[in-house]
Amino acid sequence: MSIRKIACLALTSVVISGTAFAEDAALPKLSVNDALHAQLPEAIRTSGKMISVNNGSFPPYEIVTGTEMTGASADLTDALGQVLGVKIEHETVGGLPALLAGVNSGRYQFAFGPVGDFKSREESNDFVDWVQEFVVFSVQKGNPKGISSLDTACGNRIAVMAGGSAEKVIQVQAEKCKTDGKGAIEVQSFTDQPSSILAVRSKRSDAFFSSQAPLTYFVSQANGQLELTGVGQKNGFDNLYQGAVVAKGSPLGPVLRDAVKVLMDNGTYAAIMKKWGLENNMIKEPGINLGGTLPK
Repeated sequence: MSIRKIACLALTSVVISGTAFAEDAALPKLSVNDALHAQLPEAIRTSGKMISVNNGSFPPYEIVTGTEMTGASADLTDALGQVLGVKIEHETVGGLPALLAGVNSGRYQFAFGPVGDFKSREESNDFVDWVQEFVVFSVQKGNPKGISSLDTACGNRIAVMAGGSAEKVIQVQAEKCKTDGKGAIEVQSFTDQPSSILAVRSKRSDAFFSSQAPLTYFVSQANGQLELTGVGQKNGFDNLYQGAVVAKGSPLGPVLRDAVKVLMDNGTYAAIMKKWGLENNMIKEPGINLGGTLPK
């Protein structure tokens, strides 16, 4: 059986068992905000829809099975569509570079994400930040390799998402390990979260270095095989914000920010985030391009 098929089966089991992870919450009744609808680009108003692109499952935000998406981001975009008076559809591409290219080419109107916001990425895109995040390690139960920080990652096989910010941090750390005379890091880049977590579960990787929210979700579904380490440390990052991505200078950015603020003000945002166990990732108000810098 191929790794891709195994990963799909693993994700299916996560989705099935993950229904218990999300607790139903009563959501406020929403109506179209005429002022925000009027601010949408004319092409979107005419078509009555937008396409949000994702690069595969990023639980509990984005849980992709076939052509369907569930999760906190799906719930929030449904709510955004009601506020903006348009239908928001979802499409999946392979990897973050393809996602960003699709947004910049105009093929997709935006990616709701959340995607990590960094100053280097803001050169080509605008970010509408709606969550904060932390980056940690997922390891085998008992942490047999003792990986609890960037320094203890030396000499180990570390899985990361291809093209993501964690990949950059681990690559920088790999050079530091060499300079310090420590064991080399084998950086293993995957295009999606399920394949990365499966590599740790099958012991082909010693750890998966990624965002705490999806790793917490995966660990909760791993039947006691995995645990988190490095929690409460910066792990190479400044304050980390994540959010939606639009093309640089797109008029859609401020509209999305204001629509997210509507959801925050009326309680919809909090209800959805709590439903998916994301209360520790909430921020008080959305912002555009709040990102920090990555290590050089």
